[in-house]
Amino acid sequence: QEQLVESGGGLVAAGGSLRLSCAASGLIFSAYAMGWFRQAPGKEREFVARITWSGAYTYYADSVKGRFTISRDNTKNTVYLQMNSLKPEDTAVYYCAAGVPRAQVDADYWGEGTLVTVSS
Repeated sequence: QEQLVESGGGLVAAGGSLRLSCAASGLIFSAYAMGWFRQAPGKEREFVARITWSGAYTYYADSVKGRFTISRDNTKNTVYLQMNSLKPEDTAVYYCAAGVPRAQVDADYWGEGTLVTVSS
């Protein structure tokens, strides 16, 4: 059974950094484009970042470009999201997803999310 488990969320002060991880199991990880999405309280889920199966290409939402970096390790079946220069508006539940065909909220499989809270 396909499973995605996020970790690394928490409370951080504005300007700080966090690194999220997502461990995949039950699927051929290296065959899937992976992505990160987020959902803030009272708002719809939004696209954050996407990485192709090989890691050769990455895509970002304008709101995080230059601050966040998505990467993957196909030997560990894990995708990462390095988040720097965090802002209070980055506060959200962050979701990992597999099978992300484009920079939109669309995926084959979803994790359950990890909460990131950025204090001002």
